[in-house]
Amino acid sequence: QVQLVESGGGLVQPGGSLRLSCTASGSISSIYAMGWYHQAPGKQRELVAVIGRDGSTYYADSVKGRFTISSDNAKNTVYLQMNSLKPEDTAVYYCISQGTRGDYWGQGTQVTVSS
Repeated sequence: QVQLVESGGGLVQPGGSLRLSCTASGSISSIYAMGWYHQAPGKQRELVAVIGRDGSTYYADSVKGRFTISSDNAKNTVYLQMNSLKPEDTAVYYCISQGTRGDYWGQGTQVTVSS
């Protein structure tokens, strides 16, 4: 199994920045990608960004140019740098690991963008 612990959410004004972190433990060697989803109230969970073990990345169109996903393999940690935040980015952000032993989710961290 894989355990994921997220941190870094909070309240920020429109145009501000936040950085989310997600640290994995457990069956690390089974992971081939990690990423972030978000879920706004009343909406489905949606993919935000993914990074592969080879460093390849994918971003949802809504965050391209504003968000950056990165990883520190030595720390088993993936980051989501969120800049130019908008009220519509308000959601619970969930970390996901994808691997040969299945997908695992973090507990979620709230991001609220409001003045």
